[in-house]
Amino acid sequence: MKQTNLASKLEKLATSTLVSSLTGIQRGIEREALRIQPSGKIAKTPHPEGVGHPLTHSSITTDFSESLLEFITPVSTSAEQTLSQLRDLQKYTLANMGDEMLWPMSMPCFIEDQQDIVLAQFGNSNIGKMKTLYREGLKNRYGSMMQAIAGVHFNISFPESFWLALQESEQDNSELQNFISNKYLGLIRNFKRELWLISYLFGASPALCSSFLQGKESNLPFEKQGKGTLYLPHGTALRLGDLGYTNSEQSSLKVMYNSLTEYVAGLQRAIRCRSDLYENIDDFHAETPKQLNKNILQIENEFYSPIRPKRNAKKHETPTQALSRGGIEYIEIRALDVNPFSDTGISIEQIRFLDVFLTYCLLKDAPEMSWEEQQISDQNLQSVISTGRDTSTLLKQGEEQVTIAQWGNEIFTELKEIAELFDAAHGNSDYSDTVHHLATWIENPDNTFSGQLISSLLANGGDASEQALDIATRYKNEHLKTDFQYYCEADLDKQASQSFEDEKAVAANDALSFKAFLKDYFEKA
Repeated sequence: MKQTNLASKLEKLATSTLVSSLTGIQRGIEREALRIQPSGKIAKTPHPEGVGHPLTHSSITTDFSESLLEFITPVSTSAEQTLSQLRDLQKYTLANMGDEMLWPMSMPCFIEDQQDIVLAQFGNSNIGKMKTLYREGLKNRYGSMMQAIAGVHFNISFPESFWLALQESEQDNSELQNFISNKYLGLIRNFKRELWLISYLFGASPALCSSFLQGKESNLPFEKQGKGTLYLPHGTALRLGDLGYTNSEQSSLKVMYNSLTEYVAGLQRAIRCRSDLYENIDDFHAETPKQLNKNILQIENEFYSPIRPKRNAKKHETPTQALSRGGIEYIEIRALDVNPFSDTGISIEQIRFLDVFLTYCLLKDAPEMSWEEQQISDQNLQSVISTGRDTSTLLKQGEEQVTIAQWGNEIFTELKEIAELFDAAHGNSDYSDTVHHLATWIENPDNTFSGQLISSLLANGGDASEQALDIATRYKNEHLKTDFQYYCEADLDKQASQSFEDEKAVAANDALSFKAFLKDYFEKA
């Protein structure tokens, strides 16, 4: 068998320094979860006061809607510790939610009317009001239903020892941060090329409640189950498709990932370019504003991408200003559905796979990616979203049409070699075991998350909502019975109390009116 470029590269990289550095990979997880009533309908109550203030609590906040909680773990080099933190945060929140539960799916529960989706509230400080007005803009641009969709974000960074060993092996003499940024951009390009695999394996939104469409027609070939469940027989991740959070104008911006300068310039164009679509929606200059501004993107966070380069921003910095100042610090993966088979929404097996897959994306050759190639990769993703478990589905790989099994087996052959490096670093076979297990899903689509969900749905003959409500009830009971693993209740009580004091301080420090604050913000952006 011919040795691949990656295999020959790995022979040079398999030094004790680089291998041992893999234990220093840092991760953080942001898990979104919709609050629901015992009936399975969306909760209409405010953010649970007992868990703290959503503006200033570092670990428990809200996302787009008041009922969409977000749990944020601290950065950690231990995947097991990260999951323990996530489990504790959910346990603590559930204990402060009365009889409400956490919806275990990405696509939302039954929602009778979009007015039931209340925008997230962050208090009366200027920054708090800006966050809510931003969401008001999202509502008026895309509709409120989008704001009830949940996902899991996976953040990863490689340690300096890894970068130094990699740079030495490649005999690269550039400034270290430039080397790191360029390698992360290569990771992003390769991830986008093969993102379809994440949707195939871990897509967990092949079905939705018909209330999500609010009576609108869809071009997707849905089949109906039970009272109101719509599903795609071979679908994987409706959340990542056109039903999810998309901006039709964003594609015209042609944001590219071949250099940091190019990426930053693309995003900055978007936040400065007026939009004909949103011109008639009142912005912050109006007496009753309905959006922050009339640009294609109100702020950079509105840009939808399944993967983002990131750097922790300083006070008053925008994301692209932080990147321009210091280069890429870590990568945020935004393509994961909530895993309904895990009480934390993501499993240890997924984390190990992502470690391997992202390292593979980083180490393999990463040629520049044209806009046309980006579109092809998106078309591949959309094919998998709609018909990924149909073995006859074809994807475009270069100039060829290949099956998911053909391309998937090629990828897993190389992932197995990366997994062996991780096993050597950790002194066990956990990573190889994970990769070998998931490799079997390529030939057996029913084993994927979406396959398991559809099989269960059809076997039970009911609605997906009944399936989800049973899971939500079970997870709540299990969380409340389980002891805290990382935090203690007193510490979380203290964090909650401190967050209210911190929010008061933020509001007290406001020196400008809200309108003047926004004017100053956008002049500096």
